[in-house]
Parts: sequence; C-alpha cells; structure tokens
Amino acid sequence: MNDSIFDKLDFGLFEPLIKDDDITDISYCNHGQIWVRSLTQGSKRVEIEGLNDAFVEKLAFQCSNVMGTTFNNAKPFLDAESTELRLNFVHESIATNGIAVVIRKTPAKIRLSREKLLSEDYFTANIHDILMKCVEGHCNIMVSGETGSGKTEFVKYLASHTKENEKIITIEDTLELHLDKIFPHRDIVAMKTNNVASYTDVLVTCMRQNPKWILLSEVRSAEAVTAVRNSISSGHNILSTIHADKASAIPYRMYSLLESDIDVDQFLTTIYRYIQLGVHIKAYYSKEYGKFHREVDEVVEFYVDDNNRPQSHILYQKTFGKAPVQNMPTEHLKEYLENQNIFIDDLFTKGDSMNNISEKVDSVVNSNEQPQIGVVESPNFANAQQVQSVSNSVNSLPKDSFPTDIV
Repeated sequence: MNDSIFDKLDFGLFEPLIKDDDITDISYCNHGQIWVRSLTQGSKRVEIEGLNDAFVEKLAFQCSNVMGTTFNNAKPFLDAESTELRLNFVHESIATNGIAVVIRKTPAKIRLSREKLLSEDYFTANIHDILMKCVEGHCNIMVSGETGSGKTEFVKYLASHTKENEKIITIEDTLELHLDKIFPHRDIVAMKTNNVASYTDVLVTCMRQNPKWILLSEVRSAEAVTAVRNSISSGHNILSTIHADKASAIPYRMYSLLESDIDVDQFLTTIYRYIQLGVHIKAYYSKEYGKFHREVDEVVEFYVDDNNRPQSHILYQKTFGKAPVQNMPTEHLKEYLENQNIFIDDLFTKGDSMNNISEKVDSVVNSNEQPQIGVVESPNFANAQQVQSVSNSVNSLPKDSFPTDIV
C-alpha cells in the first residue's frame, strides 16, 4: 500500500495516538482494550471512549477496500504498510475474543543522536565513539535485545554514520528502516521479501547491485542466518538485529536458528571471524529515571585467535547495581581498523569519560565487588547437540510482549 492510498483512511479515534511522537505501537483487542507502547513509559493501557469493535471493523473494511482485497472469514488476516505506519488486522473468526489490530509506527527519521544517547545514559562517550569508528572502519555489527528494546532504531543510527558515497541495500520482510526516505540523496536501495522473493532470492539480486553495506532488518530464520553468513564471507559489510539475551550469545543464537546439520565449529569460526562486534540493548522501566529506560548493557568483540579458535572479548558491560566495566579492544580489532586507516587509541586517553569510568570501577573494586573483565574464551563444540544445549540455556527466545521489568 502506498502513502497516497493510506491517506484515504479515516483513523478517527486512533488519530491522537498516531500523532503522539512518544507512542511507537498501538494494540486493540478483547472488545475494547487499548494498549500502547511508549518510548518513555513502556507498555500501558489507555481508555478511549467510543473505540470499539465496530469502529475497528470499519477501519479494516476501509483498508481492504482501498487495497482491492477482502477481510472476512475466508481472508481473516490483513496487512498494510506505508512509510510511517504498519497495520495488522486479525478477523474475529480467528481472534476469538474479538477483532484485533496492531498499528506500528515506523517514522522515516533518525530518533537518536549522540547528545540524546549520552544525556540518557545509553552508554559512555568512549563506547559511543568507538562504535562510530567501527562503522567508519566497516566492522560487521549485530545488535541484540528483546522486542521493543530499540534494536532497529539503533541500527538506523549506526547506518547514519556510514560514508555518503557507500551504497546501502536494506532487506526487510516488513519495512521499518526507511533509510532511502531518510537519505534520499544517497545510493540506497530498499528491498522487501515476500511470498515470491525469499531472503535467498533477494540476496542474490542484492549482490549483483554491488553494495558496500547490507542491512538486514532482523535475523530470525535459518534463511536470514544464511544470508548474513553469505554476505560477510563474500566481503560485504552488514548491520543487523537478532533476538538474544546478551551480546556474547549472538553466535550461538544464530546457530540455533539453523535447520540443517551444518558443521558447528566451521559455522562458529566463520561468524567469529567476520562479525567484529555484538551490541546488546536492554529496555526496562526504571524507578531511578522515572520512565522507560534503554541502554547498551554489553558490547562484545568477536575474533579468531592464532590457533583458529573463536574468542570473545568484553569491551563494555553494565550490570545493575554495579559500575560499568570498560576494557581496551584487542589487537585484532585495532589491526582491522588500522587497515581501514581508522585509529582508536586516542579514545582511551582523552576526556573525562574514561577517567569517570576508571573512578567508578575503582569504587566497585574497593567495595570488594569484582567486575567481570578480560577475554572470554569460546569453547570448542564437538557436535551440534552441545552447541544447541548452550544456545538453549543462554539464549531462549524472548516473548513477544512489552518489557515490564521494574528496577
């Protein structure tokens, strides 16, 4: 559905929620329950008089009519999307407690900035600047987190720091990145998978377009994992997201999504060799901040050592109740960046941010709480059962619900 057709819809009572920039998702279900996901308040229920099943059915029929399709018992699902909105209706014949709709807002803009990230304690200035240098130096980066944690927004922010003369191709099954709309002057192609064109089909075409960067909206299937592996092993750079409970678990999560009996050691070695960084984002309602808070709580460097063994190294780690821990990058990362004429040593010697971190770490050490630092050696797995066991234990799928942790 294009934007001009979308303009013909009368959102009526939904309109104030759609226009509220703090709201990212709107959910209607159960004969009148309305839930919203807010950037500052997380998930909450709201009351809107007159917003009922009859109104939602009318909106669904409007949508189906302008799309030239139907919405009934025979076709109980209806999806529509534009540059700014994505709608999903479920007919009452399937949703037994009444018609349901989710409206997801996907604005074509970059919500994040360095000033905003640092003022909201997203992470330290050093880690921010290192990540931006890593983008400039063409590092492959995977961003993990739960649903609603802000993974896509962060990938958009990272992508905004790619060089203007570098071609980007985005591959999505539902349009959320909108980089072609945000940067209309740049060489960006937005590709969308569907029932005709799979991830594999689109990736083959993508390679022929000769991109520098490939952005996969989310890695959640065996096909997407294969697309990532093929992209990075062929010399293209990727930015993508994945559901995982910490950055260090990303390679094992990727393996657990595979459906074929691929060699474990070979797969992990490829991922550790070609993906330089994993970033984990956490979202929760914080009493300290008095609002829904997002932060990077782990940044992990991946590499393969001189003995061809996969290794991970914690660059940054934030644990509730403890001072954040920050470590120097390995020589592997520094050498990779230096080959791109990117140097990061000065980031660990300038400004107050590193001194502040050191003071915080000292205070933690003095209180007899030892922070976790250093290299975490990744085990070799003899078979798929072992790695699957690790993957299941450290990296179960998050539920598709709004984060409700209160700390």
